[in-house]
Amino acid sequence: MTVELHTLSNGLRVVTEHMPSMKSAAVGLWVSAGGRHERADQNGIAHFLEHMAFKGTARRSPQQIAEEIEDVGGYLNAYTSREVTAYYARVLADDVPLAIDLIADITLNPAFDPREIEVERGVILQEIGQAADTPDDIIFDWLQEEAYPGQPLGRTILGPAERVRGFARGDFDSFVAEHYGPGQLILSAAGAVDHDQIVRLAEAAFGHLKPVRAATPEPGRFAGGEKRVVKELEQAHFTLALEAPGYRSDDIHTAQIYATALGGGMSSRLFQEIRERRGLCYTIYSSVGAFDDTGLLTIYAGTSGAQLGDLVGLTLDEIRRSAEDMTDAELDRARAQIKAGLLMGLESPSARAERMARLVAIWGRVPPLEESVAKIDAVTLDGLRAHACGLAQSGRAAMALYGPVGDAPDLAHVTERLAA
Repeated sequence: MTVELHTLSNGLRVVTEHMPSMKSAAVGLWVSAGGRHERADQNGIAHFLEHMAFKGTARRSPQQIAEEIEDVGGYLNAYTSREVTAYYARVLADDVPLAIDLIADITLNPAFDPREIEVERGVILQEIGQAADTPDDIIFDWLQEEAYPGQPLGRTILGPAERVRGFARGDFDSFVAEHYGPGQLILSAAGAVDHDQIVRLAEAAFGHLKPVRAATPEPGRFAGGEKRVVKELEQAHFTLALEAPGYRSDDIHTAQIYATALGGGMSSRLFQEIRERRGLCYTIYSSVGAFDDTGLLTIYAGTSGAQLGDLVGLTLDEIRRSAEDMTDAELDRARAQIKAGLLMGLESPSARAERMARLVAIWGRVPPLEESVAKIDAVTLDGLRAHACGLAQSGRAAMALYGPVGDAPDLAHVTERLAA
């Protein structure tokens, strides 16, 4: 399997990987335009725009978009994150030209029909309402806001309902003009694909685009804070965030392995101590989310209001203790989990296409798999312990709590106990 990268004359990048024996392909367009690229008055526009891509173009009605991809047994979808918006398809090999044509059409020629804007506005308002009614969903938006207060990186992807109610066609046109230039686009394809064909299709679909001068997003500055919403629920929902490296940092692999050892599986410290030995919760886990210039180690647990104080205390103790007694066995187990997850994921053309797009966006190239594995293997026990020590001693944390949480420890107590 060979990764090939080509840049069109206008700056759009095309990356492909042919996977022998595959009969299908994954192809997608990754746009460097997510939530953190929005101004405050635009919050939610990237996600709304993603929805509108499927609501008709100059050539196709919404129904025709759906029917054309499903007539060939494929699927077409999209998502918006804080740093990218992605439009992607999975099709049989012969239908790759159709997939690229559809993706180009919905991203470059959306109709923005006023009637469809109103229909989709209602859908998104329902989505916002659903998120607000889901404690273990909305709490992560609150945590992000506390970690990066008053910053684009701290705002929700869906946006506030009052902002969504006000968006009009001109808002979509402006955002596209600002952020959908060829230099912000990566076309990535994996599976039963031919690189030269993909380049020709990309040139035909996107070669006419003119470069735009997109503004650099505001840097993320982890600040920390606390949000506590007391409500009569069966569960008390607890989240804690500590600053982690961004994905450009040399320490990102250490952070990922540490999060896995701390709370990434059934053998992890938090799961074994708090769920298995103490029976204080059903769900507890930790993970690392990385952005261009910063990241978060996030811990989540759900428990009863009466047991929340004990759960928080034990969680902090495990972080503190790990700086002293993290073992080689824990490092090896977490390292194996990370590598297995990476390698198993690469069996999917969709995962390969997304990984290539992400790496091209970060590094301008796709590092060989052996290079990525070598960086994972290079993480040391001393490095893990030092990372844990830095987390505990940082003096800054973000915390969000929801449910019967009136008696939970406050943020000052949390940071003091971590540093004790």
